[in-house]
Amino acid sequence: MTAVTGSGPWPGDDVLEAQTVVVGDLAETPAGVTGMPFAVRLPQRGPWGGPTGSAAVLLADLPTELGPHGWKLADRPGGDLARAQALRREDLDALAVAAHGYAGPLVVPVTGPLTLAARLYLARGDRVLADRGALDELAWSLAAGVAEHLADVRRLVPGAEPVVLLHEPLLAQAVAGVLPSFSGYSALRAVPAPVATELLGVVVRGARPGAGQVVVHGGAAWTTLRPIVGSGADGVALALAALDERAWEAVAGAVEDGASLWGELPPLTSSQCAGPDLRAQADALTVPWRRVGLPAAGLGRVTLLPPPPDASATPDHARAALAAAVRAAELVAERAEG
Repeated sequence: MTAVTGSGPWPGDDVLEAQTVVVGDLAETPAGVTGMPFAVRLPQRGPWGGPTGSAAVLLADLPTELGPHGWKLADRPGGDLARAQALRREDLDALAVAAHGYAGPLVVPVTGPLTLAARLYLARGDRVLADRGALDELAWSLAAGVAEHLADVRRLVPGAEPVVLLHEPLLAQAVAGVLPSFSGYSALRAVPAPVATELLGVVVRGARPGAGQVVVHGGAAWTTLRPIVGSGADGVALALAALDERAWEAVAGAVEDGASLWGELPPLTSSQCAGPDLRAQADALTVPWRRVGLPAAGLGRVTLLPPPPDASATPDHARAALAAAVRAAELVAERAEG
């Protein structure tokens, strides 16, 4: 069946309320649609709960702290790390309460190793991405931390079947060598594609024992397909609105080779006369899917994600976007059967 889930970010600062809404709305979905609740991340709680802080806190034996430019490696654990760890415990407790009695797939979002290395700074120096030795160490540390995190999720939600969603929005830039250095006057040296594939694979394999699936979200860049598929990931997530004909040809090749597709829907448009255009959201997947010759029945194995909330979004906006994604999934499921 066509599935629907979320990528993790959620507006607001009440994690229990957010987690309860997500689990409640996705645990029961219409016939033909599989809802997959996800662990929420609340960036509005500050850098300790954002995508970098929530991943940095998972690093095994690599303490971190906040510096002038964001998170960086530290010589020893300090107050910033303790605050991030407290938020992680709060998140896990909220998940245990909201998902009490739930059994089924549960998506666990984590920032991937290349993007984390691009956002995290050395204790004294440039981004971790600039130091191959530190980059390798970070990948192995993150793999161990994700495995421990999944064990906690399984313990607190015994019926859960975790699915890891690794977010890699900076993977394409890291491989292309276009990310700015600390000074901003030059670009960081490109990470060779085989190295990026290898480091992704380290985290994918680390997560595998505790997760039924590992999916990597390449953001808006279809050029991430090759390292993602080569890493051994079970699926690839991409923003559908960014895919042109050439990109869809590459997607078709990955799907035919066995990778599952997770499609991030474009923002929902609406008009006073017709209301929300759910059909356009479904078309963003089904029209190019058929154009590249993929079988309609394969749409039943696709997972849809709503677009991530922007800075001005409220919890009500995020909930409405999630509900729209469920309705778009219904349309996709109907087309898969038809």
